[in-house]
Amino acid sequence: MDKQKTLMTEGVIWKILLRFALPLLLGNLFQQLYNTADSFVVGRFCGDNALAAVSSSGSLCHLLIGFFQGVFVGASVIISRRYGARDKEGVDTAIHTTVVFSLAAGILLSILGICFTPAILTWMGTPENVMPNSVLYFRVYCAGLLALVLYNTANGIFQALGDSRHPLLYLIISSVVNVVLDLLFVAVLGWGVAGAALATVLGQVLSAALGFLHLMSGKFVVRISLKKLRPDRAVLGQVLRLGLPSGVQNSVIAIANLVVQSNINAFGDTAMAGCGSYSKVEGFVFLPIMSLTLAMTTFVSQNLGAGRPDRVRAGARIGILMTTGFAELVGITFFLLAPTLIGLFSDSPQVVAFGIRQARVEALFYCLLGFSHGAASILRGAGKAMTPMAVMLAVWCVFRICYITLMVRFIPDITVVFTAYPVTWGISSLLFILALRRGGWAESAALPVESGPAD
Repeated sequence: MDKQKTLMTEGVIWKILLRFALPLLLGNLFQQLYNTADSFVVGRFCGDNALAAVSSSGSLCHLLIGFFQGVFVGASVIISRRYGARDKEGVDTAIHTTVVFSLAAGILLSILGICFTPAILTWMGTPENVMPNSVLYFRVYCAGLLALVLYNTANGIFQALGDSRHPLLYLIISSVVNVVLDLLFVAVLGWGVAGAALATVLGQVLSAALGFLHLMSGKFVVRISLKKLRPDRAVLGQVLRLGLPSGVQNSVIAIANLVVQSNINAFGDTAMAGCGSYSKVEGFVFLPIMSLTLAMTTFVSQNLGAGRPDRVRAGARIGILMTTGFAELVGITFFLLAPTLIGLFSDSPQVVAFGIRQARVEALFYCLLGFSHGAASILRGAGKAMTPMAVMLAVWCVFRICYITLMVRFIPDITVVFTAYPVTWGISSLLFILALRRGGWAESAALPVESGPAD
């Protein structure tokens, strides 16, 4: 691949962001298909109880993988910064250090997931009639977490270097395989939730294998070599310094979501299935925004590595406008089409009703969620990971949990849980406006990563 095709330091900014984000959007669409295929097939062939089990496991999945995905943000920033500065040796060292870290992280993640699944599901208040299927699904899922971590590592390397096309190709292939295996294992062989989890695991193994085969082939701008797989202590320290704030943020937010899920669980398995269906649809409709924010992080990192803070500020303004506008557009669409979209996952009127209620409360406020994600991606790309961590932990975790816990006691209605989201999105948006207007983040971030702390 031509190196110039992966650099984002020249050209029209909005075109670069869209060109990079479009393959990310399609790739994320197929990645979301991994999770949604399980829910769709299980809901259709195994009933609402099994659907509730798969849905309740979703928050637990995010808890286990969220920390390491956040840490990989630090690796992506370092790789992008060094690539923008044309530091080939620095890029090579950062990539091999990241791969070693991901191998250790994936193994640890699998062990923790398999061992602690029952205890965490019990703490979440998972109903007894759902518990056996939840434990079975998640333990099978955990067996493939190493492959998931390795795929995300390969994907992050591609994206940090400005290539969003190869991850798309690999996800298309593995997602099709996942759907086919879902239908075979669940609908034909009758393996239930275990079959759905196994189909997902095999799809993850395939996507990870395809990504690393290309990175090791010598056909990309970098080449991973088994002989070079050893960690560089200095680089690992930089990765952790930049990535730990995002990792801690992801984990604590995931824990907060477990608390929210426990409140939803209190309303019964029908509410669990309905809210789980809403989450699956939300994961799809919000993909354009997440793709743009990933593009913005890479854009900011590469241009700061190239010493172009003015271009970074211009890109930040354009990116914020794009993410906020697209977010509101998809929110309005979801609001109007909620009955049809939620109905894809269940024939039960009660289940569909819960999902529609959540969509009607939250969807029109997606502009606030889009703004918060866009601002956070800019600050992370600039190496300022502490600011989004502080905002999201304080608002999306502490305040959201306190709000739900107190309000549900006075108003025992699940709508109270739903309103917590737009309220906290609005507060975080105000805080991010203050952080961006304060200035200085682009100028100070223009210094090399090695020159000082992340924030």
